[in-house]
This record gives sequence, structure tokens and C-alpha cells, in this order.
Amino acid sequence: MTDAVNSGGKPARASTRVQLELPEKSMERLLHLKELTEASSYAEVIKNSLRLYEAIISEVSSGKEIMLKDKDGKVGPYRIFV
Repeated sequence: MTDAVNSGGKPARASTRVQLELPEKSMERLLHLKELTEASSYAEVIKNSLRLYEAIISEVSSGKEIMLKDKDGKVGPYRIFV
């Protein structure tokens, strides 16, 4: 078995490192989500967020609506892309 290499002849990476600069409020939200979901890293929070965002966009693009039910059983649309 041979290792994958990129066009420069160096070993290919299975992932890509991304550096983000976030406003303080966004960083607070990221930390809150990490704690709330007991994620092991910020990367885990971001990967899960991307999966959810992609799924929502796919469903809405196909003509579906995202609905929420409150504690009293009332159902209504969630307008995420208003």
C-alpha cells in the first residue's frame, strides 16, 4: 500500500487546518455550545454545526419547512432564513 501524496510530492493530509478570527460574541457562543453539548473541541462543535446547517439548507431548498412544537403542543414554522 502506498501513501497518498499531493501535487508537490508531499504526503497528503486527511484534513485541513483552518484559523478563524471571531468577534468576542461569536467566541462566547462557540464556547457556550461546546459546554452545552459536551463537545470535546471547538472543531467538533463547528463540524456538527456545518452538518446541521447543510441538512437544513438541503431540506428548505427542496421546498420543505422546518417546524417547531412548543411545550403546549402548538406547531409553527421556524424562519431561520428570514
